[in-house]
Amino acid sequence: MAQQDNTKHSSAPNAKHRIKPGTKQGTTLRRTLRREAPSTVGLLVDAQDFAVMRRYRTFPFDDHTAYLHQVEGLLKTLAAQGVHTTIALFDPEDYAEFCAESGLDADTGASRSRFTAEIAAAGATVAYTGQRLSDLIPLLVSRAVRQATWEYATLLLADLGACVDCGQDIGRAAFDRASHLLTRLLETAGPGTHHLVCSTPTENDQLLAVLHTYRDATGPACLDTSEGAEFATVLAVAIALESPGGVVLRTSTPDSPDRVHGWRLATGALAPLTAGEVFNAYCTDAETGEPVSPESGVEYSAGFDIGADPAERHH
Repeated sequence: MAQQDNTKHSSAPNAKHRIKPGTKQGTTLRRTLRREAPSTVGLLVDAQDFAVMRRYRTFPFDDHTAYLHQVEGLLKTLAAQGVHTTIALFDPEDYAEFCAESGLDADTGASRSRFTAEIAAAGATVAYTGQRLSDLIPLLVSRAVRQATWEYATLLLADLGACVDCGQDIGRAAFDRASHLLTRLLETAGPGTHHLVCSTPTENDQLLAVLHTYRDATGPACLDTSEGAEFATVLAVAIALESPGGVVLRTSTPDSPDRVHGWRLATGALAPLTAGEVFNAYCTDAETGEPVSPESGVEYSAGFDIGADPAERHH
């Protein structure tokens, strides 16, 4: 049955206000929309990951250096068009797992695009602002490592369950304790630019968290909330597992040498290290154990008392 044409009586906008495909106005508006639609690029940062992707027939590149050159060109083009672009770390193993779980054919551009959208929504990303790719890649890798560390530490805390004596959630109690210690440490550190590192061993890995803060002479410390949460989570793991964690603080102030202080974790508290222990910890290669030359213009000092109350312990 033929359908009756009700165009003239439709409640849709008048035809004279419609934009016809292929017209100059239509092209201009599409370009405007394109500038307002953000873009994401999944990046294969090293040659090993790149080699894994070459097994897919539809992956169009065969040289990692040329691939990076093309990516950089794409980023510049998008930036010139006014498109906001973020870079996400593309991991081939995660991609294969994602396709298997989603029932997708891994050997298609559409699947790679969908995976890139997924990791951009939940993973570590870096906004492209015109920086060189050689400067962007280390930052992207660092953020990916930070996120993986935080996720792993969070899972460790979540799996600890409740204390058999008091019924309190061990992971939550440890995180609260770690947050308290961090707050007291920043309050006691005083004015300056502070760089803190917390490390603790676990059964499968050495966890490391870094926190940068600044505090003037009158206000509280200014810090990135995500960095603060990551730092507190790693410190909480050390508290909950009663592992030999440690914290190092480096403070910079104008017209003064940098000062380095250190603490070890003992029964849920930060016990100050001596100046000699701080020197040994800071001037020893963590991987080889070999001595490292001390930096000029740096004072290695004992950790100071942060005045924290004794911690409760859960078994």
